Parts: sequence; structure tokens; C-alpha cells
Amino acid sequence: MKTVPGDRRRRWPGLLLLLPVAGLLWVPFYDRPMPALFGFPFFYWYQLAWVPLTSLAIWLAWRLGRA
Repeated sequence: MKTVPGDRRRRWPGLLLLLPVAGLLWVPFYDRPMPALFGFPFFYWYQLAWVPLTSLAIWLAWRLGRA
């Protein structure tokens, strides 16, 4: 199969979307109460922090995929 030079450039932004998946599926990493942030245990605020980070990753993958 012949590879086109632009093929690899189009694939790697999609790999950016694996960051949130890996960060949230590795539960033993964030299954602990400390450090707390504004009274919220680490378990909760770590997951909530991924909401805007995932949105940013999706936007970046879309933006880089368009170029």
C-alpha cells in the first residue's frame, strides 16, 4: 500500500483525542481523596477538569485536521 505524504499529518490530530480517554480510564491514578481543591476530593475535580480539556482537545484535533 502506497502512503501519501499528507496521510500522516491527517492522522496524528486524531491521536490527540486519546489523551482524555487514557486520562479518565486509568482510575487507580485518581482514586484518592487528596489533594482537595475548594473542598472537593481529587477524584471529583480531576474528572471535572477533563471536561474543558477534552473540549480543547476536540477543537485542536478539528482545527489541525482541517489544515
